[in-house]
Amino acid sequence: MMKSLLASTVLGLGVGVVSFANAAPVTHLGGDITEEQVLEAQQAWGEALIAIANKYEEKGIQAATELAESVIDSAYGYDIGPVLFKPTLAAAPQTFRSTPEGALAYFVGHSDEFPEDSGFALRGWQEVTVDNAAIFINGDAAMTMGNVSMVDGDGNTTTVDKSWGYQLDEDNNLRIVLHHSSLPFSD
Repeated sequence: MMKSLLASTVLGLGVGVVSFANAAPVTHLGGDITEEQVLEAQQAWGEALIAIANKYEEKGIQAATELAESVIDSAYGYDIGPVLFKPTLAAAPQTFRSTPEGALAYFVGHSDEFPEDSGFALRGWQEVTVDNAAIFINGDAAMTMGNVSMVDGDGNTTTVDKSWGYQLDEDNNLRIVLHHSSLPFSD
């Protein structure tokens, strides 16, 4: 499952805190994926975000890039097909990232192909909290919607609206195939 795939990536890095704000309603139509697997996948994603930020601070952009590549390879389903990835701070004409190169550029920047990306994962994240509004599970696919709050090293909190879609791959590993993130609406 995703937790085990990412565990070797972030294990022992002192990555920070990842928590869940409350229990969300869960619709489960039966099948392979469990609610626990979905929650573990979300936790692993938060731990990986923190680990990339820490790696950047400790060892620089090359080490952070290598870790981000490993995280993308193990967490996202780019080997299954295009991932429906809409990052929080991406703008046209590169709003959507259906390739691993696009995801990598968003997380660590430093890409000539995606010059507007500054590296979302490099912002010194120390804590991630997932607050699911709901989880929907149907066989080998699951979807979640809610908020993810991230605290940086200065104590500033950024909260985003987040939807994730998961699919079991042929090895029965949970992979992210939908990642939509946006800043909450405000008047």
